[in-house]
Amino acid sequence: MNNWLYTLLFWAVLGVIIYLSYRRGYMISKSIVAAVFVFSPGSAADRATLNSCSGWVQHMGRFCKSGMYDFTFDAQLSKGDVEVLLLDRNKRQLAKLNRGLPAYRIELDAKSRYYIRWEFRSASGTCELRW
Repeated sequence: MNNWLYTLLFWAVLGVIIYLSYRRGYMISKSIVAAVFVFSPGSAADRATLNSCSGWVQHMGRFCKSGMYDFTFDAQLSKGDVEVLLLDRNKRQLAKLNRGLPAYRIELDAKSRYYIRWEFRSASGTCELRW
């Protein structure tokens, strides 16, 4: 085989791996401008530590069981604002949490896909979303 065929095969396999990782919630898409940005998604909570952060982060939520979920948003910000959106598989908004509305209860289906989108506006501090 030619070298170009190996290269093409490599990029095709890598593309499939990246796509499947994103679909399973192991990868995050983001557009961030920040002095400091540390984000750690989890199976029962997301945490963020930031300084002068603007932009967004989105990842697939991992909800293994169907049923009622209580979302709680806790923001300890020295400036700016943060909102967290829960989106359905078509990226339609199901819930919006912020400092004004820090809790939301919703029924989720384990067979469906959901996305969690964080939106930062010149924010500094720490935040956490638990479910």
